[in-house]
Amino acid sequence: MQRSKKRKQKLSQSVVVRAPLASAILMALSPAQAQEPSVLGEVYVTAQKRGEESIQDVPMSIQALGTAKLEELNITKFDDYVKFLPSVSYQTFGPGFALVYMRGVASGGDGNHSGPLPSVGVYLDEQPITTITGALDLHLYDIARVEALAGPQGTLYGASSQAGTIRIITNKPDPSGFSASYGIEGNTVSKGDMGYLGEGHVNVPIGDNAAIRLVGWARHDAGYIDNIAFQRTWPGCATAAPVADCTTDSTPLAKKDFNEVDTYGARAALRVDLNDTWTVTPSIMGQDMKADGVFGYDATLGKLRTAHVYPDKSKDKWWQAALTVEGKIGNLDVVYAGAYLDRQIDSELDYSDYSYFYDYFGYYSLYITDADGNPTIGQYIWGRDGFKKMSHELRISTPADRRVRGVMGLFWQEQTHDITQRYLVDNLNPDYWVTGWDDTIWLTQQERMDRDEALFGEISFDLTDRLTATGGLRYYRFDNTLEGFFGYGDWGWSGTGEAVCNDEGLTEPYRGAPCKYMDKRTKDDDYIGKLNLTYKFSDDALVYATWSEGFRPGGINRRGTLPPYSADFLTNYELGWKTTWADGRVRFNGAVFHEEWDGFQFALLGLNGLTEIKNAAEARIQGAELDLTWAATDTFQLSGGVALIDSELTANYCGFVDANGNPETNCPDPEAAKGTQLPVTPKFKANLTLRQGFQLGSFDSYWRASLVHKGKSRADLRELENSIMGDQPGYEILDLSAGFSRNDYTVELFVNNATDERTILYRYAQCAEAVCGTQPYVVTTTPRTIGVKFTQRFGSK
Repeated sequence: MQRSKKRKQKLSQSVVVRAPLASAILMALSPAQAQEPSVLGEVYVTAQKRGEESIQDVPMSIQALGTAKLEELNITKFDDYVKFLPSVSYQTFGPGFALVYMRGVASGGDGNHSGPLPSVGVYLDEQPITTITGALDLHLYDIARVEALAGPQGTLYGASSQAGTIRIITNKPDPSGFSASYGIEGNTVSKGDMGYLGEGHVNVPIGDNAAIRLVGWARHDAGYIDNIAFQRTWPGCATAAPVADCTTDSTPLAKKDFNEVDTYGARAALRVDLNDTWTVTPSIMGQDMKADGVFGYDATLGKLRTAHVYPDKSKDKWWQAALTVEGKIGNLDVVYAGAYLDRQIDSELDYSDYSYFYDYFGYYSLYITDADGNPTIGQYIWGRDGFKKMSHELRISTPADRRVRGVMGLFWQEQTHDITQRYLVDNLNPDYWVTGWDDTIWLTQQERMDRDEALFGEISFDLTDRLTATGGLRYYRFDNTLEGFFGYGDWGWSGTGEAVCNDEGLTEPYRGAPCKYMDKRTKDDDYIGKLNLTYKFSDDALVYATWSEGFRPGGINRRGTLPPYSADFLTNYELGWKTTWADGRVRFNGAVFHEEWDGFQFALLGLNGLTEIKNAAEARIQGAELDLTWAATDTFQLSGGVALIDSELTANYCGFVDANGNPETNCPDPEAAKGTQLPVTPKFKANLTLRQGFQLGSFDSYWRASLVHKGKSRADLRELENSIMGDQPGYEILDLSAGFSRNDYTVELFVNNATDERTILYRYAQCAEAVCGTQPYVVTTTPRTIGVKFTQRFGSK
């Protein structure tokens, strides 16, 4: 067990929580006719793994979107719900490829198959569903709630919950009665195509002690980016060969609205009450998502346009089997949760920018030729990422009404990532092939395995009837390996590919690749902790103070000259409050925090486009989170959330490590200087929702307006790269809807992105920004979408 002296000292020092002062003024017009005040309903969560608790009794910063809120906001996928979580930011390349960050704990550049693990854990019920390329983009239907737990959740949730955790909780089978529902939706996208959605569920009791719940969905998301006809000439090539031989033409693949997505899935769960104290719930779920085109438009061609000469598509197919067993041994609650996830992503990607800009800057000579010596230009990627993930957790908790109470458990997880990537050039001279792989100029054939196991626990002690102290500890160890082959054929540069196989005399093939010359491993063990003091003024008000830690495991750099990167740690100091006012009509919660991020992992594209991960430097993040809900009358409600984030480096990022593998901070020309704002996360993010209910004849009706604001953020931590790509400007998104219900059916009309904003969610280039940065791609919010949805419900639940 190793821990730096600096980290030991920080654990023993007293730290004063520092946070910026912030205020938020929310104003709304009251309805014309006065109504009697309404009491807000309770929101229940399971964030502390001790069964359901009111969110107002849980001393941590949590936001929860329940079933009614998810339906009312027309939330069906990741992009929909994350914008209503102020503490959450993300980067995305398209459906299924979102990288999630919380509280500004972001360095950018994650998501590569050989990159760091995520800093935010995503859970589906009891099971982690986070993979290296991003969490599953699950279609949200028949969902009990989405919980966002801000700040380190390391003691209970472990690795990859360093900065926070998002939990998606499904509705469970219910033996008490039959229920069913279905929904049908049609929509049209401005400057795009038409989409549709069909979804349904049925809950069937089986006797008095069992029930089965079946859920299914089919969704077509309309495309809105055009692949236009366009010709591009490789300038370096044209100096030595006819222009026609050095020009690509996207006309054969020109198509309007080519980035459409089709999603199909189903879920089945069985609940069996074995007796009064033991319940078994097996479940299985699967989803198939097919996406065509790209979701970042080429800014050099204008908005919502690109000009790719090779197909772009992905197929993200996964299934998960899970088992939860709940019961009692004496007065102890026992829970076992196990799951197996199998995910496969097949992708094709036009990669011509890479070869074009390397030709443009003179980095390539005309060695890329066909068998007759004629130039072959353009490049594309065929990839397959196969993920297998198994997890087991066993925990025991004592009765919640005891003065001393606690939860403890064991956790084990193994994730395997099989990686195949072929970088292809059509009609490539066989002399340049990777042996056995036609037209393949570069091959990646690797297997990555990340294993972790832990012993964890939290104990709460009521010092008085109002003051409670809680302490938590998690001991963990990780063991990560990376093996395989990557590089060129036997003509290529030394240090990669077949050149290494030849230099080291390796002749045994590895999964079809010429050899296995990379076989690396890193492992470590350590512990993290948590302390909390909570004081309840009354049933309607509490304050808390928390010190907590989160971590990400270390890992391996596949470039042989680079050492493994170490685990990074986040230390959190937080003051928060939960309050209910005006006889239950107003709920106002919040937290202020100061976080210190030591030796954080930073991923970048290095030589030959290989991802390199380094423990960069240090940063601090401080800010505030505010959450308000006000039921002004029986029919009018206002809700909103605010996050204010001030994040910056507290030491220079020099871009290299010293002889001991520690981040070097003393350099004359740092890549990012002390005081530089961390990327991705804005300083201010907020949302506001107004909902007015009214009676229209015999219809119970409502209208809703939701406004989301996101401030400006950096695209990259490094000064040069950020100056090339530019800051990502802020934006506002307005969503509107109205619904009309009678008996068991509802008709809803909605307009998402009502003002048709062209936001910049993420800006990226195909290769290193210094080379390809003059041709950035911009991922934007779906243009204005107008739709109508019909829903019908049966039964009592």
